[in-house]
Amino acid sequence: MKLTRRDALTILSGASLATIISPLATMGTAVPDTAPCPFRLAVINDEIAQDFELACKIVAQDFALQWIELRSMWNKNITDLTPKEIADAQKILQQHNLRVTDIASPLFKTDWPGAPLSPESTPRDQFHADVDPNAQEQLLERCIALAKCFSTDRIRCFDYWRLANPRPYRDAINAKLRKAAERCTNDKIILLLENEMSCNTATGEEAAAVLQAIPNENFMLNWDPGNAAALGSTPFPTGYELLPKKRIGHCHAKDVTRNAEGKYDWQPVGGGTVDWVGQFRAFLRDGYHYAVSLETHWRGAGTPEASTRVSMEGLRKALASAGTHC
Repeated sequence: MKLTRRDALTILSGASLATIISPLATMGTAVPDTAPCPFRLAVINDEIAQDFELACKIVAQDFALQWIELRSMWNKNITDLTPKEIADAQKILQQHNLRVTDIASPLFKTDWPGAPLSPESTPRDQFHADVDPNAQEQLLERCIALAKCFSTDRIRCFDYWRLANPRPYRDAINAKLRKAAERCTNDKIILLLENEMSCNTATGEEAAAVLQAIPNENFMLNWDPGNAAALGSTPFPTGYELLPKKRIGHCHAKDVTRNAEGKYDWQPVGGGTVDWVGQFRAFLRDGYHYAVSLETHWRGAGTPEASTRVSMEGLRKALASAGTHC
């Protein structure tokens, strides 16, 4: 009998997974925070390679980082990994003394039932994520179990593919997010909503409104200035100024340009329209100290690995110009 993805999520979620894979009790303390960088500088692993060991080696040795963000590996979304693959990933992380910033899950990156999509919406996800809209609660349980396995207190989520007119559905979407945040509270997990141009919260302005509507302390923002700029907004300073600074719990770093037709192209950090130096200075001013995770997306150097190396160089230049020592 062949299991469906929904069946697999049910079987491998929550306590079931915890009984199969023991959490890495030492992962949260294996590497002391002695580096002078004020942020948890990281890279999303699959922006380098699907070969997880290679990605970890580059992050730890070539980039000299202590943190990594997990999204997909071995051509599987992290939520699809088998118990053995999870155990293998744990061992690789230990070998390279890497800590996990968050589980970059595809939670709620799916259709809202019965609503017409916006032209900005994307009917697919390129990171090996394709979850039944009716299986989101099971997916959340799976993500909570994975967070425990990888000793992180953060799970990334979205708020459904962008709708042509989200207003009639916004309260119901917020209710879904609020319920998920309340569920995460039981396990001391922070739920991070990413502003994503293909979803209903794309800009700083939209993120500020959602954060106001959902005041749960463990519901925070994965601030992505590049995503906001891709939709044509000005993430810094305009969008950022509207955000409640204590509700920012994660940051993705990438850059983007837009042409005269309004289409966007990804760029290495420092090569686009995002004022990253200003953003990092504002982070320092406002006491932000969580992850700054490189999400390259740009592929102009030919391969994901080569492009990430170029973008990491640009990211470090921006950090240095902002006065950090990352």
